Amino acid sequence: MNLEQYDDIKKEFLRLFRDFVGDLNQYVSVSDGQWTIKGFIDIYKNVYTISSDTKVISKILEIHLFPKLVEFAQKVGYYVVPDDHQNYYPDLTFVLNKDENIKFAVDLKTTYRLIEYPGFCNGFTLGSHGEYFTERQSKKNIQFPYNAYLGHFCLGIIYSRVDKDDLGETKVSDVDHLQSIMSVIKDFQFFIEEKWKIASDQSGSGNTANIGSIQKIDDILAGQGVFSELGEDWFDDYWMNYDKISIIDDEGKTRKIKSINEFVKYRKGDVSSIVKRARRRKS
Repeated sequence: MNLEQYDDIKKEFLRLFRDFVGDLNQYVSVSDGQWTIKGFIDIYKNVYTISSDTKVISKILEIHLFPKLVEFAQKVGYYVVPDDHQNYYPDLTFVLNKDENIKFAVDLKTTYRLIEYPGFCNGFTLGSHGEYFTERQSKKNIQFPYNAYLGHFCLGIIYSRVDKDDLGETKVSDVDHLQSIMSVIKDFQFFIEEKWKIASDQSGSGNTANIGSIQKIDDILAGQGVFSELGEDWFDDYWMNYDKISIIDDEGKTRKIKSINEFVKYRKGDVSSIVKRARRRKS
């Protein structure tokens, strides 16, 4: 296949996935927007409500959606390879049945809306920029080498957290009172996008080597991240070299490049598109 044919396959995969994602809301929530998951149940039919811990919610959502994702894959001619280990990238690999060289990486990412900043969410981590990202043939912490994938996608879930005062304390309820239990999250928004299109130029979490996302919800849904006008090559180049290139600033001090503006100037690229995007994020 030539590059144009591969590009057509990726575009078709994205189109099919977007059609599928449009129906997920009704699968995970009821008419008032609450999550259909209320807690854990034991053999005695006791329901233990869950906390709003983001890691717990993320894992349960992954389990909740997995059968639907497998069903979707089979419908469109793919099969799913889950990650072999908890810290492997990606969460799911979609492999084309008729050509196993066609692989797509799909990471499930969840985040919550920021009540104090309307229109913004807490953001996502979009995978590591460590060894498997910089060494594209590496098999460390990745299901298949990075360059074996035709595309890298984020299946994103944005939700609202229910106020803790409304939830009350974690408790045990009888299964007969399931409908009366308030869900810890509600009002889901699903999307699928190539991760480079929603990436920011800042690390995603603390000291770990994770790529961060933008946080403005409208820009996320439109795929208008920091690199969206620059292109995927700039995304790759920037994150492969993140925190590795030093420059001398105006005061004669040596420091590492940690912003896309500085990086593009260093590479002697066109910064005009970055300035335009920055202004839009501030509006």
